[in-house]
Amino acid sequence: MDRRRRTVGSPLGVRTAGASWCPSARRHHLAHRRLHPYTPSAGETLPREARRAPCTTTPTVVHPHLTDLSDEPDEVFQLYDPDSRPPGSYAANCILARRLMERDVRTVQLVHPDWDHHSRLPSWCTARCRDTDQATAALITDLKRRGLLDDTLVVWGGEFGRSPVGQGTWGSPEAGRDHHPKAFTTRMAGGGVKPGITHGATDDFGFNAVQDPVHVRDLHATILHLMGIDHARFSVRTQGLDQKLTGVKAANVINSII
Repeated sequence: MDRRRRTVGSPLGVRTAGASWCPSARRHHLAHRRLHPYTPSAGETLPREARRAPCTTTPTVVHPHLTDLSDEPDEVFQLYDPDSRPPGSYAANCILARRLMERDVRTVQLVHPDWDHHSRLPSWCTARCRDTDQATAALITDLKRRGLLDDTLVVWGGEFGRSPVGQGTWGSPEAGRDHHPKAFTTRMAGGGVKPGITHGATDDFGFNAVQDPVHVRDLHATILHLMGIDHARFSVRTQGLDQKLTGVKAANVINSII
């Protein structure tokens, strides 16, 4: 089964139809939400044509040729992956991410599934790395040569790691690895991060973080800091509460990587 995405977002007609109720929705939104003092209002950050749209909190700004990669030179496809032409592949989505950033899109998220290798680790992990290694490096290279990397923060990671011990019959094609939240790696590039450094280390077994351990809260605080946001003063109203994105426990910016 082909699980690759062929489209991005809802069809234009669906998005346009929603504009009729946007003004009232926006009034309700602004009445119940306190804007963060460091963050400009939505209208101030949009292109001029979008500011005149009937709803500025969820505007419809259409770039009909954005997802059409046919105007990319062959050299770009070779850089990302010889198989990067099919829509929906990870490599093609990396090219699409760069095109979005060229158009000043603030946040781009790429999701690549099938890393939950409880079994068939040798074949599945090899295939996933083949999908992502070249294209991820190419995206960073492409952003740098276009002058976009210095003000673009690239974060590559997941919600936890894999155990250093085997799951199932180790040595068989069906062997895998279980979830492991105690030690895992996140890669960061650009956007104010020091290049070419490694922060922290595990024990010899890769089981526990033993040198300069970093909690996920610290990672989130650092990402927010690099975006110009003080995590301790920034909250989002969710389910009736003003909640910090780093939670209620103390979080620290990782200054040594900045």
